[in-house]
Amino acid sequence: MLYYLFEHLDKIGIAGAGVFKYISFRASLAGIMSLLIALIAGKSIIGWLQKQQIGETIRELGLEGQMQKKGTPTMGGIIIIISIIIPTLLLAKLSNIYVILMIMSTIWMGVIGGIDDYIKVFKKDKEGMKATTKLIGQLMLGALIAITIDHTHSINQIELTTNLPITKNILNYTHLIPGAHNAWIIYVPMIIFIVMAVTNAVNLTDGIDGLAAGTTAIVGVGLGILAYAAGNIKVAEYLNIIYVPNSGEVVIFLAAVIGACLGFLWYNGYPAQVFMGDTGSMALGGAVAAVSIIIKMELLLPILCGVFLAESGSVILQVSYFKYTKKRFGEGKRIFLMSPLHHHFQKKNIPESKITIRFWLITIILVLATLALIKLR
Repeated sequence: MLYYLFEHLDKIGIAGAGVFKYISFRASLAGIMSLLIALIAGKSIIGWLQKQQIGETIRELGLEGQMQKKGTPTMGGIIIIISIIIPTLLLAKLSNIYVILMIMSTIWMGVIGGIDDYIKVFKKDKEGMKATTKLIGQLMLGALIAITIDHTHSINQIELTTNLPITKNILNYTHLIPGAHNAWIIYVPMIIFIVMAVTNAVNLTDGIDGLAAGTTAIVGVGLGILAYAAGNIKVAEYLNIIYVPNSGEVVIFLAAVIGACLGFLWYNGYPAQVFMGDTGSMALGGAVAAVSIIIKMELLLPILCGVFLAESGSVILQVSYFKYTKKRFGEGKRIFLMSPLHHHFQKKNIPESKITIRFWLITIILVLATLALIKLR
């Protein structure tokens, strides 16, 4: 909204108003604004959650310090969502379809997560929303993102493509199936899978203080650099990646995501004063998935989001191996002491704060590796 105001002021000759044309300026402003909103509004929201007795219910898992967290306010993801949406609405071009798509993805998954938290807190159902219902919601979002991008590309006569890691080649979905207009048959299921995988992976990562918020902030920095490169035709040509017209606005949204996560960490760092709950983790997962798809970097997510992948992978391996061994030997066996992976290290008596910091460091390495691969390709 402010973008259009300053655009008008620039046209009538107001000095300094033209600075809003620059993505770097608006992104910096978005990051600062989202951080301040999270810090200022966070305290009031936490107080409100406490008054409403929206506290975390804890299942006894035998983890050190676990029961001390009982009653800690949850659904703190409201802080994150507000801190992302307000700066984006104020500073990004709302006529840009990608901005609308990112806002919608964040709110969509935030609502699903919020309903899940509501059922857990107020209905006293520790399982929350039925897994099938949650997956249907993710499937619908994935389909909507894929169809919107496919339609946008069709209007602009752009083929459905994406960047591949390591190799200089690109993946053209139109070459995977006969027929010039049949790419959606593969593209839509692929995008649905990515949305479901990323949102659930971020959700599983949110198990110890500061882990999901800090990791997402670091991933957001990597995605921000990639988004800037994809939205700048000269940089995209230099790096030999796909140029995505009008995707520069993605950087502003990502700056808001980073600021929101860092502001939330003020309250969520060990020992946490508030948990983001599924409200926050699902919203962040939806945001990361939408951004990566828009800038055509979704196939780099296994590297960039390696920590998220490891967390979800540990759960899949644990459950699959347990079922296999129970069926074959009559007794289920485990690969990890507990899953997701961060609980495995907790069972090894590694302090929670140390696990979080180490996972952050690994994420920094993975982000740098992703950027290096883009350069090397």
